[in-house]
Amino acid sequence: MRALLIIISCCLFIGIANLPIGYFTFLRIITSTGAILIIVKEYNQEINYWIITFAIIAVIFNPIMPIYLNSKAAWTPIDLITGGVFLLKSFNLKLR
Repeated sequence: MRALLIIISCCLFIGIANLPIGYFTFLRIITSTGAILIIVKEYNQEINYWIITFAIIAVIFNPIMPIYLNSKAAWTPIDLITGGVFLLKSFNLKLR
């Protein structure tokens, strides 16, 4: 699970570059899938701030009903923050 979170984080950091739209569709799919996996894992333990955080991420990166901000400049901080959250969660798993 830790490796998956790090891979998703790296993909989000790569997403700040000017890439084709196909990459961002891929990014939406893997980010929302990773967020849902974390929600399921955390829900089995107890409801906490990780569930709320990754639920928001799953909604923002939802590939079925996507949110369009129509500006790369608006998505750059979102990608950076989300990548940092996935990276932070991977370090949190390491401590357990």
